[in-house]
Amino acid sequence: MKRTIIVCGHGPGISDAVARKFGREGHPVAIVARNADRLATAAKALVDAGLEAKAFACDLGDADAVRRLVGDVRESLGPIGVVHWNAYTGGAGDLTTATTDELEKVLDVGVHGLLAAVQASLPDLKTAKGSLLVTGGGLAFYDPKVDAQAVDWNAMGLAIGKAAQHKTVGLLHQRLARDGIYVGEVVVLGLVKGTAWDSGNATLDPADIANKFWALHEGRTETTVNFG
Repeated sequence: MKRTIIVCGHGPGISDAVARKFGREGHPVAIVARNADRLATAAKALVDAGLEAKAFACDLGDADAVRRLVGDVRESLGPIGVVHWNAYTGGAGDLTTATTDELEKVLDVGVHGLLAAVQASLPDLKTAKGSLLVTGGGLAFYDPKVDAQAVDWNAMGLAIGKAAQHKTVGLLHQRLARDGIYVGEVVVLGLVKGTAWDSGNATLDPADIANKFWALHEGRTETTVNFG
């Protein structure tokens, strides 16, 4: 029996496709987000598709809540083998007016919650030689055109959060390799079909991104790959 995957930041796009892919490969699936009603509906759809899945409502920007979440998942579905961190939040869109609290909330979800999940899952991940998989974003890149886009989109805080998360992934890849744990990131360079960002012109299929995450999990070599 394969070990549980925790899909953190579940929604109708990448994370649901990851849940389905890993579920079809035999992993029990824990889907996590803040909205309990939406999660329950999503979990039922996964179960109806023949997968072992359960919903866990949690504020992923609350590190203490994330630690409790990991314990609840372990108790309900068994030891953790994979953590997929897909969670992000907006806020601090314009750095000339944003408060430090707004920016802190971005980092709470993008970095602090991620680290809490990793630390709480670490004993299981070490035993399983498991994986941490992170959804990255192109706004993290150090490029004048990217920075201009973040400003135009009023997404400056998100850009900072993704940049910090990108560095975190690289550091964890190096550190956790010593424990036999794989860390990898797919940086999404475009709009994903079926998500809140899709106004009808999205070109990226979430199932293709999920397959890329599976390939990283199986290959266990690359730290980060661009998609799109």
